[in-house]
Amino acid sequence: MPTETAPTSDLTTLLELNRDYIRSVQTSDVRRFREILADDFLCSLPDGALIGRERFLEHTARPVQISNLEVHDVNVRLMGDFAIIHARTTFTAPDGRPGSGRYTDVWARRQGRWVAVSARHPELIVPLMEEILGLDRRALDRARVSRDPRFDGKFFIAVTSTGIYCRPVCPVPSPKKAHVRYYTTAAAAAEAGFRPCLRCRPEAAPGTPAWLGTSAVVRRALRLIQEGVLDDASVDVLAGRVGVGRRHLHRLFVQHVGASPITVAQTRRLHFAKRLLDETDLPITEIALAAGFGSLRRFNDTFQRTYQRPPRELRRQRRGGLAAEGGDEVVLRLAFRPPYDWPQVRDFLAARAMPGIERVDARGYARTVMLDGGHAVVCMRTLEHEHALELRVRGAAPAALFQLSSAARRTFDLAADPARIALALRPDPLLAPLVKRRPGLRIPGAWEPFECAVRAVLGQQVSVAAGRTLAARLVDRAGRRVAGGTDGLTHLFPSPAALASADLDGLGFTRARTAALQALARAVFEGALDFGAPVEEVVAALAALPGIGDWTAQYVALRALGEPDAFPAADLVLRRVAAAGGTPLTRRALEARAEAWRPWRGYAVLHLWCSQRRLVP
Repeated sequence: MPTETAPTSDLTTLLELNRDYIRSVQTSDVRRFREILADDFLCSLPDGALIGRERFLEHTARPVQISNLEVHDVNVRLMGDFAIIHARTTFTAPDGRPGSGRYTDVWARRQGRWVAVSARHPELIVPLMEEILGLDRRALDRARVSRDPRFDGKFFIAVTSTGIYCRPVCPVPSPKKAHVRYYTTAAAAAEAGFRPCLRCRPEAAPGTPAWLGTSAVVRRALRLIQEGVLDDASVDVLAGRVGVGRRHLHRLFVQHVGASPITVAQTRRLHFAKRLLDETDLPITEIALAAGFGSLRRFNDTFQRTYQRPPRELRRQRRGGLAAEGGDEVVLRLAFRPPYDWPQVRDFLAARAMPGIERVDARGYARTVMLDGGHAVVCMRTLEHEHALELRVRGAAPAALFQLSSAARRTFDLAADPARIALALRPDPLLAPLVKRRPGLRIPGAWEPFECAVRAVLGQQVSVAAGRTLAARLVDRAGRRVAGGTDGLTHLFPSPAALASADLDGLGFTRARTAALQALARAVFEGALDFGAPVEEVVAALAALPGIGDWTAQYVALRALGEPDAFPAADLVLRRVAAAGGTPLTRRALEARAEAWRPWRGYAVLHLWCSQRRLVP
């Protein structure tokens, strides 16, 4: 029933318009829609993107794929010349299954009549639900049939006749178009009741780039879920960490990700467990713990429900993983979306490799990593004829494997969508030739934010080589030597507590640099600076510390926090290159020029830096 918050005449008018709206959906009545939609009407899609009036009308003109659409619990709330209508719907899906959903429309009184100005109803209009990352149903169909690896991880394909969801690169014969549904994330497909394909292994797909463009709250919550917050805490705790209520967080996840936080966390756990089953020889009990399940029984029950067979049976059917070199080594494939410029990433990291902690050579990238109660050695290298990097982990407890694989994916920027980034940057004549030269460019990350911040302070106003020398001295003085360190990997980077209390005299640091380093270490150690906070809060907290300005804060956001739009506008190299041979641009002028590069300004920064290799900070 509608609320009584609107005057009777307005209430009657709005209820009648709502009925017209639904009737127009059912009958594809474009003419009536043109009468009731405002010229500036916007509709929010499930991935958070917005489409305008004309594009909405194009979708409306298509035959509706649902039947028996009914509207329930209509709620009208009037606020002056604006009104919000909430309602619940039930319908029959194309495959005959019952469906339900909700929609929200905003109406405005203009020139004496009510018109619709915005809408959000992903469950009501099915053609809109199948628009993902700007691709309509026909484009998605073409991408599915092409099996192009560049679309891998951008969306997932569910087949109603089998109840299975797949990656776009799945080698199985293509299903009938009438049986195909598209989802932005694997979690959304799981939420809809589909189970993962055992052939193409959705758990091995590159990270979903759509998540990078969602709301700040959702991005923060997803990062916390990736870090395992829901492994031992409730959704209420997660909601509190991101500053919203539980119900509002659920609504945001359904809108932007297509699934609830619990489903996202469970899909993450199951996918990681499936990868460990396929690619390692770890005992199943250790796999359950590594994936965040509290008990083996809970893992077996969840796995059976999802895959309709026990984990031991799937392990017997596996096709083989990568060979480990020792009993304490785990080897995983980490997929990326091609092209991937491995030499660019490798050379960037090699120029900054810290002796004792990092090694970069023909074998790949290797480093020591501090863990709770110990340490591990990780190695990354390319795999020939595969769109994946190989991650080798030696010395880590199973419970640390997901954290390490997530850090590796971020450090090597494996979730990036190079085609989409290139499309956004190519229109700029300054960037167009650079994008053509390096179509697979990535942002080389840093393994740990505190380490990156320390390195950034050490690198202020000096060359890359000089900054590396200062870092080596710091590690030798305050770092921890590892027992049995070999192959040049002999130390762990200093912890915040160790650096805060370290004697840094005689290392060649200026007083200001020493003060900045120890203020940074104290802030992290005492909890005043939390690298797990939203990016904008981390940047503000860093910039407030003595000796750390906006350039350093943005550099940390770019390399250690995975922020694709981070932009150190004060960087002199960027201001010179953007001036194309003239007087270096002012910071304000560079920021104005870079507005067109959003939300990929970080990639523009790397393109410009790579074009001036000798001057890169």
